[in-house]
Amino acid sequence: MSAPSDAQRMEKIVSLCKRRGFIFQSSEIYGGLNGLWDYGPLGVELKRNLKNYWWRVMVHERDDIVGMDGSILMNRAVWQASGHEDTFTDPMVDCRSCKARLRADQLIDKKGIKQCPVCGGKDLTTPRAFNLMFKTFVGAAEDESNVTYLRPETAQSIFVQFKNVLEVSRKKLPFGIAQIGKAFRNEINPRNYTFRSREFEQMELEYFCRSEQGMDLLAYWLKERLKFYQDIGIARERLHVLDVPEEERAFYSKGTFDIEYDFPFGRQELEGVAYRTDYDLMQHQSASGKSLEYFDDENKQKFVPHVVEPSAGVDRTVLALICEAYSEVEAPDEKGKMEMRTVLRFHPRMAPIKCAVVPVLKNKEPLVAKAREIVALLRPHTNVFYDEGGAIGRRYRRQDEIGTPFGVTVDFETLGEKEASLRDTVTLRERDSMKQERVKIAELRDRLLDAIA
Repeated sequence: MSAPSDAQRMEKIVSLCKRRGFIFQSSEIYGGLNGLWDYGPLGVELKRNLKNYWWRVMVHERDDIVGMDGSILMNRAVWQASGHEDTFTDPMVDCRSCKARLRADQLIDKKGIKQCPVCGGKDLTTPRAFNLMFKTFVGAAEDESNVTYLRPETAQSIFVQFKNVLEVSRKKLPFGIAQIGKAFRNEINPRNYTFRSREFEQMELEYFCRSEQGMDLLAYWLKERLKFYQDIGIARERLHVLDVPEEERAFYSKGTFDIEYDFPFGRQELEGVAYRTDYDLMQHQSASGKSLEYFDDENKQKFVPHVVEPSAGVDRTVLALICEAYSEVEAPDEKGKMEMRTVLRFHPRMAPIKCAVVPVLKNKEPLVAKAREIVALLRPHTNVFYDEGGAIGRRYRRQDEIGTPFGVTVDFETLGEKEASLRDTVTLRERDSMKQERVKIAELRDRLLDAIA
């Protein structure tokens, strides 16, 4: 059952993302370009935190996975061997009434009659295949001999480099190759903000194994990936697992799970976890004439490994993090009057800014100097923000709205002016509970690093 749509909530999230510098429309001053987005100062930090944590969990904390970074452009033969050149298509339909261009699966079916979802028109063209890859040319001449494509996925560079990575890493099966990188698809109808875009990033793992290990590893990686989303702050009750039926899976897949999330615009896929068998390596071995076999020293066997692929969208996950974090709560202002405040409740390890340092007064030099000292103390270890402008309550509400989990207030107690025992202590404020406590400056770094680990 799909989650209900909440258009008003989504509108507020989109507005916040622009107002606070998370996401901007690409080429906005020239009218934009549909399906393309730029990440602002806060958005790029959130995105980097997500990618860094994925890399940490998938590569740095494991002995059985190594990384690589393949090129966006590859020999055209790669895309011919993989089947993308011939089959990476969506059926496209035009509405003759309103001129909308649509994917065939977006049409509305009313009493067996297909209708345009935009205008309700029934005058539709016959579906025709539309290749989603961006075509380009390598070299000076724009002719067929120089054609290639912007990659529509990062996986193929892993498959074609499998033997090289295997030889230099000296790994034994099962082992994986991880990659984070850009991909490009000329979507017929980009939609739902950054969810379906023409340029996006993927976090992909190809985990190579023996054929008899495939189904067990499929279940293992599904469990691991669900845990990952919970560890970055996405509630389990808003994550759903779709066991993709055989008739809807790729023909070479023996099992595919989609991990879905309840976005404000409905339940949509975050990540696919698929057991792709040995299809990819066999295709490239056959087309290239180069062996992509694995040699088992113990059994003295040569064979082409099978592979399980967890493939996640960076941009979709960033959007899910923002949607999950977005909340509106009532809280008192400086005068005690209740007002609605917007809070992004990011998990501390995902928050773009981890801590705001604020002196109670900006025209009191000892306070400012001490606050600057604390910023210098914390900055080598985490992303901090110094803010001295406006009433302190207003400053904290600004930080709440961008998801900063902790605030440090430097006040007269910090200087020891009111009580000597409080010298070199600060008020540490927690975003969600708004709880405040006195903490020694000397203990501040460890307290924050423990919370955002």
